[in-house]
Amino acid sequence: MSKPEIGIGLVGSGFMGRCHANAFRSVAGLFDVPAEPRLRVLADASDELAADAALSLGFERGTGHWQALVADESVDIVAITAPNVLHAPIAQAAIAAGKTVYCEKPLSTTAVLALEMTEAAEAAGVITLVGFNFLRNPMIKLAREIITSGEIGEVTGFRGRHAENYMADPDVPHSFRTDPQGGGAVADIGSHIISMARYLLGPVAEVHADCRTIHETRPTAPGMTQRAPVEVDDMTHALVRFENGVSGSLEANWAATARTMDLSWEISGTKGALAFTQERMNELQLWSGAPERSGYTRIESGPSHPPYGRFCPAPGHHLGFNDLKVIEVAELLTAHSGGTPCGPDFREAYEVQRIVEAMQVSHAQRQWVNL
Repeated sequence: MSKPEIGIGLVGSGFMGRCHANAFRSVAGLFDVPAEPRLRVLADASDELAADAALSLGFERGTGHWQALVADESVDIVAITAPNVLHAPIAQAAIAAGKTVYCEKPLSTTAVLALEMTEAAEAAGVITLVGFNFLRNPMIKLAREIITSGEIGEVTGFRGRHAENYMADPDVPHSFRTDPQGGGAVADIGSHIISMARYLLGPVAEVHADCRTIHETRPTAPGMTQRAPVEVDDMTHALVRFENGVSGSLEANWAATARTMDLSWEISGTKGALAFTQERMNELQLWSGAPERSGYTRIESGPSHPPYGRFCPAPGHHLGFNDLKVIEVAELLTAHSGGTPCGPDFREAYEVQRIVEAMQVSHAQRQWVNL
């Protein structure tokens, strides 16, 4: 018996749009999903761009108007990978149409808008998911299990960082990332380490942040010599206090020379410690606290860490970034078909955005901000 179908509409065909398309194409071959995703409509900035992207990514048709995608009766899930400023209007329209909404982070450009989107989704009873796909790494799930079990004792400290180098060159031009509505490094990649900190240790109670613009100007557009001021941070450091009493630090830096994907953290406890970096995403470092062991033990990802076994029956063969997106999409399809929640949903993404804005306020006021 054939499975029911779920119609997919994708807004945006850039890097993240391609990741979404790949995940929707791949998921049914790796997971026993309750319904088959069908790539129905792709929307982009123009009809021509959308038609080309639809052909290359496997969608049935393209449109230059996201409103037409949302209104299309064959679309059940609206996936949003458009620039941040468009997240709110697209999501609100999809919610009003009763569709499941799968949105990339950050949820919106302000916490106020993110809350409006969250409350609209909750009132309508629609399923939402936000693309913090690094949380789908089996090693991150294992880390939370180790923390919750008490294996490393009472957590005493946390140090988290997301550092990359894609804005290290001062001649990288302005884009939606450097628009003030984009939020800067702390919103763009800082949201990932914030979401991971919350996943591992729970809500954040207070922050004290310093935001810095390293490159004061950038070219106005690719190939242009004219430069314009940069009004967002390139780097943010923050002290944080969690509601459970743990204190630590968070860093977001998109101008970190030589770093490609340093989404990393260390957690210390009274009986042991954990460490992780996305640059070695198939490994988790654990110190058990045994006196005869002075260093970390490497735990390597394998079939004993679900859903790794869906991709490969042997350990040490490694998952990749796009695999995390496939895991995310598998959970989304299951939630959509069963009418059950999945996370991180809009409410969780709103909480992350609150922390981002608290850091920006803290920098402006030069003081601790209570959440």
